[in-house]
Amino acid sequence: MSFADALSLGRVSNLPTVWTNMLTGVVLADGTLDDARAWLLAAALSLFYIAGMYLNDAFDADIDAVERPERPIPAGRVRRRTVFAAGYAMLAVAIALMVAAGSVGGTGPWPGLAGCALAGVIVYYDWHHKKNPFSPVIMGISRMLVYICAGLVFVVPTPEGLTIAAFVLLCYLIGLTYVAKQENLGHIRNMWPLAFLAVPVLYGLTLIVNAPLTAIFWLAFSGWILVALFYLRRRNPGDIPRAVVSLIAGIALLDAVLIAATGATGYAALAVLGFLLTLTLHRFIAGT
Repeated sequence: MSFADALSLGRVSNLPTVWTNMLTGVVLADGTLDDARAWLLAAALSLFYIAGMYLNDAFDADIDAVERPERPIPAGRVRRRTVFAAGYAMLAVAIALMVAAGSVGGTGPWPGLAGCALAGVIVYYDWHHKKNPFSPVIMGISRMLVYICAGLVFVVPTPEGLTIAAFVLLCYLIGLTYVAKQENLGHIRNMWPLAFLAVPVLYGLTLIVNAPLTAIFWLAFSGWILVALFYLRRRNPGDIPRAVVSLIAGIALLDAVLIAATGATGYAALAVLGFLLTLTLHRFIAGT
């Protein structure tokens, strides 16, 4: 397997959004990046994401042979069983890191259990997302669990604010994943699932009341959503994939809004950098 194929299989251009998700979970659980547990989290959650992408390609190899023959497996550049083995191995290491984070921090088995739950959701999604009408919800749950995993490393049970934020992220991912499922069709069959994207916009608006500086990040996030929706409405060739990668990058802007509402504007600015890094990496490695 070449290095380029390894990066493509892992869709590593989207990794910054995983890091900003982790950062949000840490901040909402009153943790800091100075804590060694944060670095264990970053490694674990990165492996969870990359493993999920590897397994996605492995499970979808037959479909990709028709729809995306340029992908590494159908193109014959890497064996399907090799990708399966690498994906499951990364999941195992990621769970071990979550167990270590719980042991170091004193929250006990909860991070490890959350890691097992995340691994289970990832495998189930990759195995059964095609023609599954609930797959956007399952994808959203996997991202919710990134918040929960991060929070449980620092505090048990998770704070109410973190739980609400996880639900908001779920709604955003439902809308995003619905669009992503249509990108090979060249058009969007139904627009109503995109209403889920309104939930984080409206929730962010309520946060501005107690944290006025949040408005800066909220405007950036809301404006970016409008950019993605513009692509969907215009529907020129390539606009749906363009909307998908825009919404993926927008995850980091949503994280910035949620972080800014706590008063941690420095960390919120870091999430914005994650957004910019995602857009930059998308120029070199496909994020869809």
